Amino acid sequence: MTVATASPPATAADPSGRRVIVTVVAVQLAACLGFFAVTAHLVAHLRHDLGLLAGTVGLVLGVRVGLQYALLLPVGAVTDLLGPRRTGAIACAVRALGFLLLGAAGDVGALLCAAVFLAIGGALYNPAAQTLLAGVGPDRRPGGFAAYVAAQHVATVAGPPLGLVLLSLGPGFPLLTATAAALWTVGGALFLLLPRRTRRGGDARDILSGVRTVVRDRGFMLFALMTAPTTLLANEIMTSVPLLGFTPAAATLCFCVLAAVAAAVQPFVASGRRGERPWVLRAGLLCAAATFFVLAPLDGTQTAPLMLAAVLNGVANGLVQPSIFQRASRHAPSGSFGSYYGVLAFCAGMFAFAGDLVIGRLFDLGSTAATTALAGVGVFALVAAFGTRGPGDRTARGHPTRESPYRRTRR
Repeated sequence: MTVATASPPATAADPSGRRVIVTVVAVQLAACLGFFAVTAHLVAHLRHDLGLLAGTVGLVLGVRVGLQYALLLPVGAVTDLLGPRRTGAIACAVRALGFLLLGAAGDVGALLCAAVFLAIGGALYNPAAQTLLAGVGPDRRPGGFAAYVAAQHVATVAGPPLGLVLLSLGPGFPLLTATAAALWTVGGALFLLLPRRTRRGGDARDILSGVRTVVRDRGFMLFALMTAPTTLLANEIMTSVPLLGFTPAAATLCFCVLAAVAAAVQPFVASGRRGERPWVLRAGLLCAAATFFVLAPLDGTQTAPLMLAAVLNGVANGLVQPSIFQRASRHAPSGSFGSYYGVLAFCAGMFAFAGDLVIGRLFDLGSTAATTALAGVGVFALVAAFGTRGPGDRTARGHPTRESPYRRTRR
């Protein structure tokens, strides 16, 4: 069968590929450590230190999330236009400024301004980092992405305690956000240490052209739409567990187990580019569905089922994220991964944004509605598992789906 390739083959000993992977993983660790150190304590700061109403807190958080997801559509093509090295450095600088503004903000207007900068930086960061990983040799690419995601899981566990230590010092929240800004600045400097690569010429019109090219790729668009629930499936457990009434200790244990399991699964998916196989993604989505079916009837007192849900969600994250990356990077033509990633992430992000709003409203209506909401998330995962057919997969009748109209190679 024929599939599109994102980059020319590279040998396993490619030193430039190793350098890119090490640099991107180091950036990811620094950036995520700063991000999770702040976000773990942000709601408490807004609610208790600044005295904001719950609705206002939701507005500030929603502006950041909604704008970041919305910007992913054009930003992927911007990454192709500017190059991932430059885009990544700009992303880190903007995010660092956003954290400094957040630490100094004392009213809603200043907080919304900080949220906008954080959203722009976040939207620029992920396409840049993943475009760099997609550009390394196909033998290194799966392992590189596995290390990239594992760095995020390490930061997820280490970030909140770091934030707690910084909050205990004199300046409190401003010191915390300044530390996060410093970590993102380090990330920007690391991006600039990467060698310059020849980037394609073009102007702003290429942004729309890049998005249109992806939208015309019907096989990829079907894949993007069917995998749209994946961001919601990965993140919703972190919102639902506290809302179900579990203690902070139980919730923390749950998230640590989840992150550890996801990191442990990464080498399995990276081995032999296994993530490109359709069954890996489907297995991950089925585990995600099981997570929410286990979680739905819980009431905050059943710790053992909660740990089972954490393990299932960890397996799901460990299988789904690398599989989607490997299949997208294999399919996207050389020099256009940013555009493809942008469309893919936009679909997943907007689905998660809408899902969070609906699920939050259902939780406010009582335990029965909350159970229905979580079971509904599980149903979305089942639909995605049985409906997902990636670019280059064959249909049930054995006919290949429409492929990208770019350079192809035999496998």
